[in-house]
Amino acid sequence: MAANHISEFMRYLAAHPEAEQGLPPLAVLSEELGVSVASLREQLEVARALGLVEVRPRTGIRRRPYEFLPAVRQSLGYAMALDESNFQRFADLRRHVEAAYWHEAAARLTAEDREKLRQLVARAWEKLDGRPIQIPHEEHKQLHLTIFGRLENPFVSGILEAYWEAYESIGLNVFTDYAYLREVWGYHQRMVDAIASGDLEGGYRALVEHADMLADLLDHRPGGGKQ
Repeated sequence: MAANHISEFMRYLAAHPEAEQGLPPLAVLSEELGVSVASLREQLEVARALGLVEVRPRTGIRRRPYEFLPAVRQSLGYAMALDESNFQRFADLRRHVEAAYWHEAAARLTAEDREKLRQLVARAWEKLDGRPIQIPHEEHKQLHLTIFGRLENPFVSGILEAYWEAYESIGLNVFTDYAYLREVWGYHQRMVDAIASGDLEGGYRALVEHADMLADLLDHRPGGGKQ
């Protein structure tokens, strides 16, 4: 039923997994779908913007594996261009998504994942204790994405990845003070230690308290505040 709300081209993509190996020329598709080539080109551009296909000179048009991120990226970017405080609203959505999926995500982590988290925290402390001090932004991003990386849910990963892109675009990867960073990484340390010991509820409490810190930071950021 939902397929009635998508274009003929998207419906074709969804019904033809072999399209990952390549699509017929647009003239052939036009005849098969009963749509003009001009209309088909418009539909192709929409699908391309949504990350559903890739178009290359030598290989032609191919269907890509489904990702939610490109659609969220486009929509969130536009929302933030309209009103930058929309990032705060999206950050609140992300906070609730992480809280809702914490237990399931943390329970799925492998021994390799847990070791990666331990290394990310160790590298972050090295940067914070170093001279000169460095902001462990990449470690922050990778820590959160690793924790939720085993869910195999493209909608969750799309929201979380789009959040980090937006976070960087408005400068939050540099907009922090040293005391704030140390407090944040204290929570990250608690989260990772809790995952390692199997105390998922303790890790959840650290996650929620850590998220409240970001909400407070956004409220006190220049130009911030609840709308």
